[in-house]
Amino acid sequence: MINETNNERGWYAAAVEPQPVRKKKKRWIFPLVLLGALLCIALLAGLAFRTSSDNGISDGDEYTGENYPGNWHDYFDQFFDSESFGSGAASIDIETTDYTGDFSMSLDNTPANAIPLPDLYQKCIPSVVTVQGTASGKQGIFFGTGIVLSSDGLIVTNTHIIEDCDKATVTTQDGTEYSAALIGADSISDISVLKIEAQGLTPASFADSSQLQVGSDCVAIGNPVSSKLTGTMTNGIISAIDRDITSNGHSMTLIQTNAAINEGNSGGPLLDMSGRVIGITNMKAMSSESTVEGIGFAIPSATVSEVVSQLLANGQVTGRPSIGIIVSPVGEELSDQYEIPQGLYISAVNKGSDAEKKGLKAGDILTAVNNTPITTNEEVTAIKNTMQAGDSIHLTIWRDGTTMEFDVTLAEASSLN
Repeated sequence: MINETNNERGWYAAAVEPQPVRKKKKRWIFPLVLLGALLCIALLAGLAFRTSSDNGISDGDEYTGENYPGNWHDYFDQFFDSESFGSGAASIDIETTDYTGDFSMSLDNTPANAIPLPDLYQKCIPSVVTVQGTASGKQGIFFGTGIVLSSDGLIVTNTHIIEDCDKATVTTQDGTEYSAALIGADSISDISVLKIEAQGLTPASFADSSQLQVGSDCVAIGNPVSSKLTGTMTNGIISAIDRDITSNGHSMTLIQTNAAINEGNSGGPLLDMSGRVIGITNMKAMSSESTVEGIGFAIPSATVSEVVSQLLANGQVTGRPSIGIIVSPVGEELSDQYEIPQGLYISAVNKGSDAEKKGLKAGDILTAVNNTPITTNEEVTAIKNTMQAGDSIHLTIWRDGTTMEFDVTLAEASSLN
């Protein structure tokens, strides 16, 4: 997790109700304040996700040649706390349960007719729920949205809503509150599946996100900002598809939309105009330097289907090779300012990984993978994803003026701490 020292640009997706206090990826709920003040505070609050081409680090927007820190290590130390990074495995203490039912998630790729917005809302709102998480010994709750997968109580939501929690509840549209057990959680995709003891729920239908086109109309439904605003619907278009976004050192491919998405919408549906889920909302762009409007993101339904299937079967996602490092790009301006190579700054190395055993350190700069020069996390991911856990990957590292070569064995991402 990137520290909030530098907040020029970034992403947020956690909930506030009604006055946010920064704590990792969540917002704590304290005694009620006026709703108008709440809305202002929410927009000015710290960010839950920080990403972009430079993963939340300014490449010159805040600093000039005269006021950059004198040492490049000091520059990066402002933004990274190695103790806050992990493999992407979620830290969740909610009671777990195994799924023994026969639900399987399917994606509808048949053409469907658009329906009027009021009818779409009435069709879809029963499938939208409120998700709340709590942590023992701490005041307040974490707040977000979820989607009904099955009539017997499977709920899909964002992992960052319930991370660090030991209890979770799901509230359906009729106001009934259920205790939730955790079937599985994945931080890399930001998808979790919960189970509540309920019957007769209205499952959402899902469309195949691979069929999306830029410019198509869409709708988001969720619980933005506060429990007072649950069930809010906003509309827009698909602004872009296959957006490669890096968050917490992990690459995500997301749908971009201009439908209004705010804190608390996290885990809610992005819908096509027939009322089928095409994505799960999880991020929004923000900036303290300039106005950012209409840049929201959602996890494609194709990704959701793949992850949910693994979580139901195994409780975790497997088959993803990991080097065991958390990285962020060193852009051209920083490279010129400090006379260091462009590449990926290693902010943390996973404990117990082969990368740690071979001697990689926080503060190293990764400049090439398998002898191919790299400058973005997506380039590394593209190379890594052609390989499997157990394969050896060749890394070129720059460390304080010295170039070094390492052969590192890839690990299963879910096995790293």
